Amino acid sequence: MEFRIIKSPSKGTIDMLMRRMANGTDKTSICADAVGLVQGMMIEMICAADIAEKAVGVTVKDVRGSCPQNMIMIAIFGDTASVESAIYEIKCNLKRRKTYVNSKTD
Repeated sequence: MEFRIIKSPSKGTIDMLMRRMANGTDKTSICADAVGLVQGMMIEMICAADIAEKAVGVTVKDVRGSCPQNMIMIAIFGDTASVESAIYEIKCNLKRRKTYVNSKTD
């Protein structure tokens, strides 16, 4: 998985992300103090979105694109501290899950 955080994203960056979100997304409710970008396999992104939304008060949206490796990306919108906390929780939780799965197969 790849992780990036954009603090105080520019208007152009926000516009680019908004254009890549699904039609029908309520884009007026999105706080754009910071944006966390997470890219990975679909199963990881669904789990990551769930972890982020349960951990802190952030909004998670699917970002459409064309990736030859079939990777997908989610955007995590919120204040800087919340986005950083969400990314931290995703990293910790997924690492813990992988360790648990690996220990069950040994």
